[in-house]
Amino acid sequence: MSTAPLEATRETITLLRHVAIIMDGNGRWARARHLPRAAGHHAGVEAVRRVTRAARALGIEALTLYAFSSENWRRPEDEIGALMGLLRLFIRSDLAEMVRDNVRLRIIGDYSRFAPDLVALLDDALARTAANTGPILAIALNYGAQAELAAAARRLAERVRDGGMPLVGIDEEAIEAELETRELPPLDLMIRTSGEQRLSNFLLWQAAYAELLFVDTLWPDFGADDLAAAVAAFGQRQRRYGGL
Repeated sequence: MSTAPLEATRETITLLRHVAIIMDGNGRWARARHLPRAAGHHAGVEAVRRVTRAARALGIEALTLYAFSSENWRRPEDEIGALMGLLRLFIRSDLAEMVRDNVRLRIIGDYSRFAPDLVALLDDALARTAANTGPILAIALNYGAQAELAAAARRLAERVRDGGMPLVGIDEEAIEAELETRELPPLDLMIRTSGEQRLSNFLLWQAAYAELLFVDTLWPDFGADDLAAAVAAFGQRQRRYGGL
């Protein structure tokens, strides 16, 4: 990582705590090189390593990565299998580094649908990093924001029905307390790679006042300098939250 982008972001980073990334473009990266889609996903894992390390170097408190959406089950079975294999590989190869670097791993989404051995691997990784006190790496697995909001609404409705809270108690804070990101700082910046400009059912509530940045770079080509440039761009935004 070059020092210029890092120096340009040192002041900004004090205002930015939580970055989320929609990692898009693996398939197009592979197609442009006449490679199978699996090669794009493999290159995407290398990008995850670069970016998570860069986020720690920049001092970002929380990084949330959209790794597998609830809609991704619609993909071909062999591609899903390849993605699950890469997730296994990433956890097995990078867990020791996360433990060493005091990273707190979090998972948002219902990963219980995955194969039992992968669920056990994820459970172990969560347990081994639970006591860490450093930066948070949150991975969205089998996650969908609409389902997250619906589940939060059901839990709050049940509490009202059972007399645990009044109906007027359902406010923004009550909803946020039921979201899977409740242990994370408020979302400041959401980045989507590959040039697409949509949120794709990712952190819809949390993104209400986040800054959105859409970049043309395909995810496998995204690296430390790209993250630093995104943070610097965030520093140029004026966040008014509805005010003047």
